[in-house]
Amino acid sequence: MSAPSRTGLAITTHGLVHIYHADGHDLAALSGVDLRVAGGEIVGLLGPSGAGKSTLLTLCGGLLRPSAGTIRVGSHDLAQLDDAALDHVRATEVGIVLQGADRNLLPYLTPRRNVDYAQRGARQAGRDLPDASEILDLVGILPVANAPLATLTPGQLQLAALAVGIAAYPGVLLADEPTSQLDHAARDTVLAAIREVNAQVGTTVLIVTHDPQVAAALPRTVTIRDGRVGGEGRSGQEYAVVSADGSLPLPPEALDRMPPGTLVRVHEEPDGRWVIIPEGDSHGTA
Repeated sequence: MSAPSRTGLAITTHGLVHIYHADGHDLAALSGVDLRVAGGEIVGLLGPSGAGKSTLLTLCGGLLRPSAGTIRVGSHDLAQLDDAALDHVRATEVGIVLQGADRNLLPYLTPRRNVDYAQRGARQAGRDLPDASEILDLVGILPVANAPLATLTPGQLQLAALAVGIAAYPGVLLADEPTSQLDHAARDTVLAAIREVNAQVGTTVLIVTHDPQVAAALPRTVTIRDGRVGGEGRSGQEYAVVSADGSLPLPPEALDRMPPGTLVRVHEEPDGRWVIIPEGDSHGTA
């Protein structure tokens, strides 16, 4: 690679709230999200439809402004930047891959020309970037660099969209459902390309996915439920997450047994474990 590897940027949100107006009502898409992603991590955002995953990703890309709370990407406090500064961050530091490959590509340009076009803002800002061929090679579609988009397979189109997302070698890559509507082989190829980008460039990666197999392949996952962080996964093990205000979102299976309003006791065992004991239950949850 002619361009040196970069250090991935950290992403931190605190008390993040986003309220939107629909049908005459104010609805909260996010209700106080505290999230920390270290520079160079790959993290998946999981959760049911409408939980706020894509809204969180969009806010981290500066495409929406939060109603309250803070978002930091590297040294940038996105909530405090004006539109011109946000445009600069997206051109140089944050790559975004929207859901659906066609939303990221100009249909009348080849993959090479799409990457060239995506690099314009960063080059104008003085960034030294590799040739488009190197980026297309990194994601594995150099052989079709000059092919019309109409001749590419769905998997190749998604890889072209990924190449556009990393065209400026960003410190952060935000990808919304990058493997949706792909067969298993194409899905695995796209995931392998994302891991290669992370390894070679150092880019921090935040991925929204509904696919449990994609989630299982990621080193860390964060589950969003009802607009808040509802749990985390590490190496296949699920954990609840204590939020900044001391609340502890419970997984759906626990809420079946302890619905809202249930009285519980939080008790420390002699071995240092904490248990949650619903009123009238002698067993509790470790």
